[in-house]
Amino acid sequence: MEDRTRVHVFVSGTVQGVGFRQAVLDKANELDVTGWVKNLPDGRIEAVLEGPRDDVYRVVGLCRAGPQGAQVSGVQVDREPPKNEKSFRLK
Repeated sequence: MEDRTRVHVFVSGTVQGVGFRQAVLDKANELDVTGWVKNLPDGRIEAVLEGPRDDVYRVVGLCRAGPQGAQVSGVQVDREPPKNEKSFRLK
């Protein structure tokens, strides 16, 4: 059985208005990672990522690097129990 992992991620820096959410969505769909991603009013990005551990942490790696145009200054990653998300969506 796969090692299913769920993480709650907060990304700070210049991360809104640069295609960050779309980049996370595309990578998550490429890797069959489920969950969601959204902009926060304070300028951060919040995401929940769930799936096979290695794939989840590949998406976390994208969050740490950011897409072109982003300037990531911090990433907080907290593990949570899996909740069997069925798809990945923008919020």
